[in-house]
Amino acid sequence: MTAHAATQSGAASAAWLVHVPVPLFATVMGLGGLGLAWRRAHETLGLPSAVGEAVLALAAVAFVAVAGLYLSKALRHPAAVKAEFAHPVRSNFFPTISIGLMILAGAALPYAPKVAEVVWLFAAALHLTFAVTLMGRWIGRPHELQTFNPAWFIPVVGNVLAPLVGVRLGYVELSWFFFAVGVVFWLALLPVLLYRVIFHDMVPARLVPTLFIFLAPPAVGFLSYMQLNGGVLDAAARVLFFTALFTALLLVRLAPMFLKVPFAVSWWAFTFPSAATAVAGLTYHHALGHHALGGGAASATLAGVLLAAATVIVTLVTLRTLKALAERALFVPE
Repeated sequence: MTAHAATQSGAASAAWLVHVPVPLFATVMGLGGLGLAWRRAHETLGLPSAVGEAVLALAAVAFVAVAGLYLSKALRHPAAVKAEFAHPVRSNFFPTISIGLMILAGAALPYAPKVAEVVWLFAAALHLTFAVTLMGRWIGRPHELQTFNPAWFIPVVGNVLAPLVGVRLGYVELSWFFFAVGVVFWLALLPVLLYRVIFHDMVPARLVPTLFIFLAPPAVGFLSYMQLNGGVLDAAARVLFFTALFTALLLVRLAPMFLKVPFAVSWWAFTFPSAATAVAGLTYHHALGHHALGGGAASATLAGVLLAAATVIVTLVTLRTLKALAERALFVPE
């Protein structure tokens, strides 16, 4: 083989790299969220601790793998990354990088608090940068209503997530800052998004899984608020939890629509909201109780159902992703 032919062969073999999508960082969110759910299930229901820790380790491996791929894409195809960040839909997935790091900081906290603190501070600063940049762009540029979809919640959800680890690290005021921003802008975006999905055409098929993102703000908001208020199950906490629970029921009602969606990386939008709702259910159950293993049978059953659902969803999406990777159908043009 000549040098020219070898160069052409190498370029062809690496052509898939340009199609590595930034939404792939949602794998870290989904796996990490499920790991935290199983860790919480160990604390609340007495389930084996090894499951959650193993899934959290897998989330860390996923982050290293996806970050390596995306960094390679940035070095070899910088124009493609620039175009992705300018895209009205894809750009909203860049904060999945900072959100994934926040989750990994929470995973590391029991083992290496100093490392967790550094990772969380970096992730919080990165997320704030993404949020200001993207939300400033929303205001400063015209947008078609058709481009508006639940992925626009992602820059907001990351703000609400920050207190989960920030409070435990002692950054209480900074955590309140992120929480306040996240809740206020979630409530501002919610009616616009409901108007979009109810009174206009449904989002494109590949983006239908992003409807699950409706779950994330109230579920994560409940968890962060419980951290901020010392674990008291007060009226505000109940409003957030039951909003998440109703949203979950509504999404179950829409299951036939989700089952028709062909596989795409966007399937990972099913995972983190499901896992966050499972953690919320476990936290609610524990808050109702008067002893280490939590409260009544009804809340325990609810928590178990939510955990089982999240586990099935994340497992199925992971297996389907690995199948697409093995078939070389994961990194393809959209």
